[in-house]
Order: sequence, then structure tokens, then C-alpha cells
Amino acid sequence: MNQYKYWKILFDFIFAIILTVFLMPLLIILFIIASFDTSSNGIFFQKRIGQYGKVFTIFKFKTIHQKTKNCSRIGQVLRKFKLDELPQLFNIVKGDMSFVGPRPDIEGYYDKLKGNDRRVLELKPGLTCEASIVYRDEENLLKKQEDPLKYNDEVLFPHKVKMNLEYLEHLSFKNDIKILLNTLLIIVK
Repeated sequence: MNQYKYWKILFDFIFAIILTVFLMPLLIILFIIASFDTSSNGIFFQKRIGQYGKVFTIFKFKTIHQKTKNCSRIGQVLRKFKLDELPQLFNIVKGDMSFVGPRPDIEGYYDKLKGNDRRVLELKPGLTCEASIVYRDEENLLKKQEDPLKYNDEVLFPHKVKMNLEYLEHLSFKNDIKILLNTLLIIVK
């Protein structure tokens, strides 16, 4: 077994604590903005599939207005710069997530994998991964499809599984840093 898996848990916990403390003023401001902007409590909770198929609750800042059910302008900015994902630092501290790993999906995807593909469930879900870099514009890509759900199920999701299995096979600190840096470069573009 790859020894880095154990160091990764420690790195994730310590780095998430440091970032949470450092970013607390921003987290509070974004929570207030998201609350006013969406006319709600500002935090989005959803059940997702985690490591070994265990269900956990993911945290995000809300970007969809409670009454109109549309993404607001502020919500679009939060999504563009991935600021809506910052509450997932608490998921990392709790041990549900990692900085790098497959993006957590709703039930009906990772939990339904068969055969060797189920090895993806050995990984903790992450804030980012190679697949989230490749498909950073997934929402718009799906909008262009005649049948977005079918395209996701038959093209995108299988390709993401393949990329996540490759990540599992090459799990290393160097690879994680590369993915984190590439993610940051995409966000600030």
C-alpha cells in the first residue's frame, strides 16, 4: 500500500486547519453575502458518496436564490472563482474529504461502480482532481448536449472514473501539488 496515503491524511488535516483559521474572516463575509443573496441561511448541505461508498454531507455556500431557483450574479462569481467550495475545508477537517481526490458525487454514480472501477472508492473525495481541471467548464459542456444526462453517464463520468483510477495508481505528494497548482492557475485566469 502506498505510504503517502497516511501522510496525505495528516497533510490534509493540518493544511485545512491552517487555511480555515487564516480564511475565517473571508468565510464569515462570504457566508453573510450568500445568506443575503439567496434569502436563506447561506450554506448548502447535500448528501454525497465518500470514501468506501460511505455517505457524508458536503458543505458549500449557496449560489441559487431560494425563491427564483436561479443562480444569482454573486453566485456566478462565487462559482467562477470556486469560492462556493470553501466550506468544504470543514469537510476536510472532519475527515470526509481531501484536498485532492475525485469530486464527490450524488448517489447513483460512484456507489454503483462495478469491478475494478470500484477502486475509486478507496480515495477520499477531494476539492479538486485532474478530472475537475479537464472538465472545469462541465456545466456549459452539458448545456450544449442534446441529452445532457446521457452524455454525462456515457461519456463524462466514465472518463472521470478512468482519470481517478490513474490518479490512484500514481498517488504521490508531487502529483497532489501539481494538481493543486494547476487548479489555482485555472481559478485565477
